[in-house]
Amino acid sequence: MMKTITFNELRKVKDSLPSGSMDAIAQELGIDAEEVRSYFGGKKANGAGFHIEPGPDGGLVMLDDTKILEVALRIAWENNK
Repeated sequence: MMKTITFNELRKVKDSLPSGSMDAIAQELGIDAEEVRSYFGGKKANGAGFHIEPGPDGGLVMLDDTKILEVALRIAWENNK
């Protein structure tokens, strides 16, 4: 599923995650933790599949695959209950 968000929104999700979340996301999805870190850093990682367009609010990020984002949002929600 493709999703478009701003780079700043993507960073807010990252900033709302508790310590150790990058490793937890990677383990849950069976990917390398560095790929998760790259995803939130706006760098293209293996399989991350996104494209950044310059613009306001850090620009637009078009995510080809939202699995990492979905797991991160769930962890952030669970952490803020």
